[in-house]
Amino acid sequence: QVQLVESGGGSRQAGGSLRLSCSLSGRTFSDYGMGWFRQVPGKDRDFIAGISSSGGSTYYAVSVKGRFIISRDNAKNTVFLQMNSLNPEDTAVYYCAASHEPKHSVPLGFEYATWGQGTQVTVSS
Repeated sequence: QVQLVESGGGSRQAGGSLRLSCSLSGRTFSDYGMGWFRQVPGKDRDFIAGISSSGGSTYYAVSVKGRFIISRDNAKNTVFLQMNSLNPEDTAVYYCAASHEPKHSVPLGFEYATWGQGTQVTVSS
């Protein structure tokens, strides 16, 4: 059974940076496309970044493009989200997710079936 464990959330002032990590266990990490989502209370969970199983392709939502970087280390079974130039609108619970769709491209937002527990990111102005 696939399990995802996130770490790295916390509080920052606007303009700061944070790096989130998510480790996968229970299956072969390199078989999974990985993604990061975020959710604020009362709103839908938004797909903000994705990376293909090989790491060769990435996707970013407009809201984070140019500020966030998704990467993965298949040797360490870990996906990362480097978040730079944070602003208060980035405040949310961040979730990593895994997709076992048999594709080489970045999985689409609805193709993720396994979720981490979420980690809070709070950005103050």
